[in-house]
Amino acid sequence: MTEARTPRRRRLQTKAHPKGQVRAEINVTPLVDVVLVLLIIFMVITPMIVRGVSVELPITSHHDVKNDDNKDLVVSINASGDVYVNADKVPLDRLGAAVQEERRRYPDKGIFLKADHRIRYGTARATMEAIHRAGVEDVQLGTDEQKPAELAR
Repeated sequence: MTEARTPRRRRLQTKAHPKGQVRAEINVTPLVDVVLVLLIIFMVITPMIVRGVSVELPITSHHDVKNDDNKDLVVSINASGDVYVNADKVPLDRLGAAVQEERRRYPDKGIFLKADHRIRYGTARATMEAIHRAGVEDVQLGTDEQKPAELAR
C-alpha cells in the first residue's frame, strides 16, 4: 500500500508586526536602480571630458580623426599665449623640462599640441622647438573639423 503524499506548501516566513508599527527592512531595489543609472551616466560622460585647457582650435577641412585614448601628453596654448602641460601652467622656458619629466614617468606617451587659433605663429613655433629639444620627435597638432555647412560658404 502506497500512501499518497500530498505536497506540503511552504508559507513565506514573515514576521508578525503589530498594526501601525514600521517595518525596519531595507529595500535595495531602488538603491541598485540609482547606482546603475549613475554608472551609465559616468560611462557616457567620461569619454567626452576634454583634457588640458579649453582652447579654440583652428578649423581644417581634411584631417585624420584620432580619439582621445588618454595616452598622450597634452600641451595647450591658450589665446593669451600661456602654455599648459595637461592642466598645469608652465613657463615657456621650463616647458622642455616639464615634458622631459612627464616622458620619464610615462615613456610611451606621445605629445598632442592644442593651440588656440588666435595665437601668434612665433609662440607656436617656440613651443614646438621646446618640445623638440626635450627629445620628442613626433608631435600631433589638434584641429577641429570643418562642418558641412561651413564648407558650402
